[in-house]
Amino acid sequence: MKKYILLTFLITTISFAQKTSVYCIGDSTMANKKDPEKNPEHGWAQVLQPFFKDNIVVINKAVNGRSTKSFINEKRWDSIYKKLKKGDYVLIEFGHNDEKIEDSTRYTNPHTSYRYNLIRFVQESREKGAVPILLTSIARRNFNDKGVLVPTHGDYPLETRLVAQEYKVPFIDLEYYTELLEQSYGPEKSKQLHLHYKAGENPYYDKDKADDTHLSLKGAAAIAQIVINQIKGLEGASIQKLKAGIK
Repeated sequence: MKKYILLTFLITTISFAQKTSVYCIGDSTMANKKDPEKNPEHGWAQVLQPFFKDNIVVINKAVNGRSTKSFINEKRWDSIYKKLKKGDYVLIEFGHNDEKIEDSTRYTNPHTSYRYNLIRFVQESREKGAVPILLTSIARRNFNDKGVLVPTHGDYPLETRLVAQEYKVPFIDLEYYTELLEQSYGPEKSKQLHLHYKAGENPYYDKDKADDTHLSLKGAAAIAQIVINQIKGLEGASIQKLKAGIK
């Protein structure tokens, strides 16, 4: 009996050791939401796991309202850094809250603090043998009266692109691909990707809801699919294990 228990333990341990962790760090557009069965809001990383085989484990550490600055200052990055192991992956998508210039706990200058925070995530991931992947912020549903989708992220996506290029980091231009997604739905139908409800239309909202930043389940699933499609197109030996783990 003892031998059987020991053998089971060893098999379980070996099986666990073979799993690859994919850490997701970012803000509310990525984060897990409470009450997923009832809550219409979903982060795109919340619905990422079903796209992978069992050997890939998505660990979603994105948190509502966080910027690169607050994520670091609250020791959230430190807690991930301590657990990172060789062969893990880190998906990094910030920007929405870094641009909140009225909030000193979150705001970062895109060309200085934001840039260097991204570099820190990249370098410290690599120190542990993990593979960082940089993503630009998802687009907001922000159509003008002419039906043109107007960007809202300033220079933050540009700095993400520059860091990815300079440090040779696997990169997904999520702003670009979500712009295409929003435009494909158009000014009216794109509301389906976000949170637009009249009071009482959904039991979760007792007042009118018109949120063009955060995602419905439909929007989150669409963006998760975009991320998967883009991972498939990434090149380099370091990314092969993650690509092989896609269903």
